Amino acid sequence: MEDLGRPRLYSCFRCRNSLSRHDDIVSKDFQSGNNRAFLFSHAMNIVEGPKEDRNLITGLHTVADVFCSDCGELLGWKYERAYEESQKYKEGKIILEKFKIIKDNW
Repeated sequence: MEDLGRPRLYSCFRCRNSLSRHDDIVSKDFQSGNNRAFLFSHAMNIVEGPKEDRNLITGLHTVADVFCSDCGELLGWKYERAYEESQKYKEGKIILEKFKIIKDNW
């Protein structure tokens, strides 16, 4: 029987540190290089690296890599700024690479 009181979480694949709730997924249709990635509205237990401009599939963005706060694993990045108007919805959101996260409490 499912425990309805506990949220479904995604955690770091290396140390199982909780990273985000399933309910915070904005989209599962993202790519990180050759890998699938999820766009989240919120994340926890992450550390942000320095901001840098990066040319991505959808154009130029200012991003900061995000790392697990416990083990230091590189997990994805945070969109700090989108230069294209159609990409502004990504600002403040976090990409977590699918192969770097595991389901917890499912």
